Parts: sequence; structure tokens; C-alpha cells
Amino acid sequence: MLVPLLLALFSSPLALAGEVILPSTLPNFAACVNEPLQFSCENTTAITNTCCSPTPGGLVLQTQFWDLRTGLESEGQLLPVDSWGIHGLWPDFCDGSFTQYCDLSRQFDPSPSPNTTNGLPNGTFIPPYTGPGVDTFILALGRLDLIDYMNKYWINQGAPNKDFWAHEFSKHATCTSTFDVKCFNNDKEHQDVINFFDAVIRAFSKFPTFDFLAVAGILPSNTTTYTLAQLQNAVKAQTGAIPYFGCTDRGTQLDEVWHFNHVLGTEQYGHFKPVDSTTPSTCNPTGIKYLERAPGSEREVRVIP
Repeated sequence: MLVPLLLALFSSPLALAGEVILPSTLPNFAACVNEPLQFSCENTTAITNTCCSPTPGGLVLQTQFWDLRTGLESEGQLLPVDSWGIHGLWPDFCDGSFTQYCDLSRQFDPSPSPNTTNGLPNGTFIPPYTGPGVDTFILALGRLDLIDYMNKYWINQGAPNKDFWAHEFSKHATCTSTFDVKCFNNDKEHQDVINFFDAVIRAFSKFPTFDFLAVAGILPSNTTTYTLAQLQNAVKAQTGAIPYFGCTDRGTQLDEVWHFNHVLGTEQYGHFKPVDSTTPSTCNPTGIKYLERAPGSEREVRVIP
């Protein structure tokens, strides 16, 4: 593992006098400076430059999981202490509907789900990806900082983290116009993939769900239960909007949250304005369990001075 990692670090980025210079993966958004400012889903005129605002969607969901275990604890794949885990960044249409796997030339998901899409003619089959993992794309550009963060907060269940990352890019980013290949200079391969991962992390940092709940006295517990209103009000007090909460076990076990937003500017760098969920919660009104994680399934990932 060490040799490929070192090769990725020093063969692709430029190295001058022992200093590693990481190549840029920024899109070319210069033309967006002169575009009219308007929030997605609130615009009264059509978006002319689709690189400048998520189009034709505009309802952007930052989604998170509350998993109790990973199934790969013995391999060191652990969940972050005092934090929900990243799920993704999704581009819904303004009415809450969506498409998926929109560009099969950028299909890096080894296990597409669903494996057909009605966004293409006749339920087009999505072939599983068998090439190098998306982690190699990150390492090839020397982004050890990025892969370190993703391995701390973007955690898969029962399969390697890189498979989850590939799934989220292929299913969702390819349907987001601001990550289209045409929005990049394309002088480096997979700029769009790296830029998406950076954007997911940037959005995730805006919504520390664990903290939103904790400051309202809502903490993981194997004995205490909560109401849906308690959960919704705790988040609304911090963001101004009601998110979607998802529950398993017939609506009793909390495991997911989606933060809905309109965006001023691009999905990567724009201003997120939280709005109420368009999707009804799957949680019961009362008796919701926000369970503690399984022993040995967490690790401390925060920086300790």
C-alpha cells in the first residue's frame, strides 16, 4: 500500500526543491461572474450557462447517515465519534423528483443501484465499473488531505469506502450541471470527480447534525426515545428549515437525515439556503430511538491539540 501511495504523491504532482505542488482541480467558472444572481428553484428566467447554477434541478440535498456499525471493524473501517457520516450531495428537481446515472461515460460505480435507469431510453442497463477505484484518482493528484478526510467521515457499510464514493459520484454528480466535464479545463483527468468530493465535504461541514441535536439535549441513547417534532425543531432552530429524517425498524430507529437547500451560485461554492423537506419523514411521530453505536465501531477523528 505504501509504494502506490508514494508513487501517487510524487509522480503526478510537481515537486520543486522537495516541495509538493498539487495541481488545481478547479472548474472554469469565470463566465459566471457576469451571470444574474438568483437562487435555484427561485429563478424567474431560464439559466443560460448551466455551469453557473445547478440545472435543470436546483433542490440540493446534503445527506447523512447515522450508522451503528460498518461490518468491517476488524479492518479498521470505523465511524467518526460524535458525528454523523456523509451520505452524499444530491441534485433533485425543484418538485423533489430526480434522475440518476446521467452520464455513463463517467460511471465508476462497481455495484450500480439501481442497475437500470429510467432517465435513459428503455430502462438502460448500467454496467458495473471494473477499472481502478476512485481512490486512485484522488491519489494521482496528490490529495492525501482529501482521502484522509473521506476515510474519517464518508464511511461505507460492508464494503470499502471507495465503492461508496464512486457510487455517489456516478449516481448523483453526473446529474448535476455544475460538475459537467464542459465546466472544467480538462487538462487533468478526473478533475470533476475530485471537485465533487471537495464539494461534498464543504456542504457536509455546513450541517453538523450531531451538534444540532446535541445542543438541544438530543444524544444517542439505548434507553431514551424522542419525538419527530423534537428532532425537527432541534435542526430548524439552527438552520431555519425542517430536514427529512429517515427511520428503519417500522419507523422507530433513526438512521438518516437530508438537509434540503436552494443554492445561490454553483453547487460547489455557492450559498446554501436551507428549505423545508419535500419528502415526508419515514419516522413515527413518537418513540424514535437514536441508538448508541456498537462498541468498537467508532474512532476519534477530530484533531486533538
